[in-house]
Amino acid sequence: MWKEYYHAQGIYDFDYSLRRLSMDPLIRTNHKERWVDVPVRLDNNKVVVRVKAEGTTEKPVFAVMSDHDIDQDIIFEHIRNIFQWDKDLDDVHQFFQQTDLSMLFNQYQGTPIVRDFNLYDSLMKVIIHQQLNMKFAFTLSTRFVQKYGKEVDGSWFYPEPETVAKLDYEDLRELQFSQRKAEYVIDTSRQMVDGELDLHEISKLPTEEIMKKLGKVRGIGPWTVQNWLLFALGRDDLFPAADIGIQNALKKMWQMDKKPTKDVVEKKAKEWSPYRSYAALTLWRSIED
Repeated sequence: MWKEYYHAQGIYDFDYSLRRLSMDPLIRTNHKERWVDVPVRLDNNKVVVRVKAEGTTEKPVFAVMSDHDIDQDIIFEHIRNIFQWDKDLDDVHQFFQQTDLSMLFNQYQGTPIVRDFNLYDSLMKVIIHQQLNMKFAFTLSTRFVQKYGKEVDGSWFYPEPETVAKLDYEDLRELQFSQRKAEYVIDTSRQMVDGELDLHEISKLPTEEIMKKLGKVRGIGPWTVQNWLLFALGRDDLFPAADIGIQNALKKMWQMDKKPTKDVVEKKAKEWSPYRSYAALTLWRSIED
């Protein structure tokens, strides 16, 4: 086994990240020992890398380790990008001290953006999860992955686009997918296999261009693109104003009788730029607790 250590900048609440990651039944975590196993695709190989916290929120230190004989530098860079350890969350915290979210950011310090482990996996997950309650959403994505993906060392890898592209809609209907959702998942995968949709190239574009480009794909609306930008790419300044969880969090914070409208939320969120993604995460966290 090889092991490397990394000292992250500023405050970093890894324990909260573990709780959030553990909502997904496909992700293997251990709260007591403070680790998560990350499935990594490397060329044609599928390897599992363990990330373990060995410091505190105030002084975060992480061990990255694996039993696999792999290029350690490439893997370490990949893991560092997923957990965004180079992002100084002290800067984010100080920014929000000048806003009406200061109390929330004092209560939930160091909430990081942890990216999904793979661009394609993330897009499939947000398509599957759209317009579903959380419990059934994870049930559906778990069925999908365990049926067509692969398990390595106890961790699950999503199926490859080539595998999904060959499916019939009825294959997913048997897993309780709606007809439209089955079409969105399979048709999007077919576009990727046919070279019409390149997520790695799209990921390099500015946010507004990604919104336009992905928004043209059937079954991918603004909510889906925003969540992909936030959780797949880790963009700092995304705010899904139509998200019910965010609206409920603001209703609670503002002590309103009804949820605020999307327009009201969008207008208010402009005050939280350029860190609107952190505002969204912290608002979600406030009602998760």
